[in-house]
Amino acid sequence: MSDPSAPSPASPPGPAPPEGTAAARTSPSRPPIRFDRNELAGAFGDIGTDLPLIVGMILAAGLDSASVLTMFGVMQIATGLLYRLPMAVQPLKAMAAIVISNRVPPDVLYGGGLAVGVAMLVLAATDLLRALARLIPPAVIRGIQFGLGLQLATLALRNYVLTEGLPGYALAAAAFLITVFLLGNRRFPAALFVIALGVAYAFAFTLDAREVVASAGVRLPAAHLPGLGDVLTGLVVLALPQIPLSLGNSVLATQQAAADLFPGRAPSLRRIGVTYGLMNLVNPVFGGVPTCHGSGGLVGHYTFGGRTGGSVILYGGLYLLLGVFFSGGFERVIRVFPLPMLGVLLLFEGLALMTLIGRLENPRHELRATLLIGLLAGFVPYGYVLALAGGPLLLRLERYRGAAANADGPGRASAKTAR
Repeated sequence: MSDPSAPSPASPPGPAPPEGTAAARTSPSRPPIRFDRNELAGAFGDIGTDLPLIVGMILAAGLDSASVLTMFGVMQIATGLLYRLPMAVQPLKAMAAIVISNRVPPDVLYGGGLAVGVAMLVLAATDLLRALARLIPPAVIRGIQFGLGLQLATLALRNYVLTEGLPGYALAAAAFLITVFLLGNRRFPAALFVIALGVAYAFAFTLDAREVVASAGVRLPAAHLPGLGDVLTGLVVLALPQIPLSLGNSVLATQQAAADLFPGRAPSLRRIGVTYGLMNLVNPVFGGVPTCHGSGGLVGHYTFGGRTGGSVILYGGLYLLLGVFFSGGFERVIRVFPLPMLGVLLLFEGLALMTLIGRLENPRHELRATLLIGLLAGFVPYGYVLALAGGPLLLRLERYRGAAANADGPGRASAKTAR
């Protein structure tokens, strides 16, 4: 049973709540895994980000839906069991955007997955991740989190909430009100009611239950091994644009978010890098899309109730079920989740990420630079590269400007008094 007295997950800037007396008696390295209504609600905290990217890649690249959905579910379940925290697994966003917009062939996608997996394992094994963490100030990571939150909130409003006309507006408004009133309620989790309303609407107006039944059938992932040429092409076309985003959000920002929400239980940078790399050595061999961890997914699961690996395991079980039993008709099955309602869940995930900026160590001298870093990361092409490379310089300039203003202050005050 989850702790009903825990503070609202919508307010990550406060200290992380106790995990209940049972968890307090458990070693921090092996916290319990729960499967209750709050973990189930948290399981839907990242679906608004993942599902559209996965479906978009399947359609654009002609991927085998059984392989993609099944492997995505397996990665979620394995991660939940390993970390025992809501350490979400997400598609690699930069890769997904390139694949969807340019219709990259499957072999190149799989080759890019292997390339980025090897690159991350090298960074983790050589301890370069820790060296990068020492070079990049925490305020830069806060800026990257803020920028990602802005991206998700903008995507939610532009691509999801405003679709499907008046019925969509009504669905989005209902989902928004449900979430506002119930967010943080451990007894009646908001996401469960939003998803239930969406499923009821889909079966009533847009989805034929007979089509869902007709699409059922067992399908398993197909083995596949990219050639060396595919790996080299994928490295240039997909992996190189992805790596800066992965360093900023998938590794550094994820470790920071885990430390914020689960003090004393956050995994190390090396461990996150190793599991990131291993996932991308396994996924391409079985037709899965490249995946990563992500601060947005972690905060999304937490925001809607997830506190253990149970939420990630339940979420993975959904994709495993779709992949093994319903992938033959997945285009019909995915209509069970109305886009406006997914958009509302995605909006609150973005807002929760943005509030982490309240944890700045020195807001007076860091806030403006951090906001600028967030805008760079969120809305400028190659923004994550610019944020990681230029963020430390922006912070240094802001601190220098603040120190100079403080040094000039007393002299100006004395001059006014003399006059």
